[in-house]
Amino acid sequence: MGTSPILLDSLQRRMRALHSLYREAVSTMDIDHVNHVHRSGDLPIAFSLFHILNMMDASFMLLTGAMPIWDDQWQSEVQMAIPDHGKHRTHAEMSGQRVGDYAAFQRYMEEVFTRTENWLGDLDPGELERVVIAPPYPPQVASTFSARVAGPEGITVLDGAECWIYQHGLRHMGEIEWARGMLGLGGMTS
Repeated sequence: MGTSPILLDSLQRRMRALHSLYREAVSTMDIDHVNHVHRSGDLPIAFSLFHILNMMDASFMLLTGAMPIWDDQWQSEVQMAIPDHGKHRTHAEMSGQRVGDYAAFQRYMEEVFTRTENWLGDLDPGELERVVIAPPYPPQVASTFSARVAGPEGITVLDGAECWIYQHGLRHMGEIEWARGMLGLGGMTS
């Protein structure tokens, strides 16, 4: 297909913008904001933050073959109440999510973002067309947004970067902005 460098440039800029929103949000909250539960059954901001970062980290393996950053050492530093992104868990199970060490969490976030930005900065535009998951999809993939986006050849690197990192990140930023509003912190963009 001959992917245009302008497409990769756009993806790089959008990813940096997304990461800047998370960096700003995290820098303008403290651990009490992040772990706050407005009412019983609500998910704290800690869920949205760790879920998206851990999913970005895990997605990186599918996109590049590199292992996720998150491991037992990170868990011992960050001290997540539930050391799981929660994708296959219930809402009730994940309502107990909390960050233990907010500074360590921010270091993990920065490593995930930096690795993603560096990868995109070094990526050959043609690599965006590489298929990472071909049909027929297993059940846990078949029900995803990325499966709906994919072309007949399957989910490409571009589809994965767009769906698993960028669009998914925007979705959870919306949750974070809403929760920030409930805490009197305001949104991040207009």
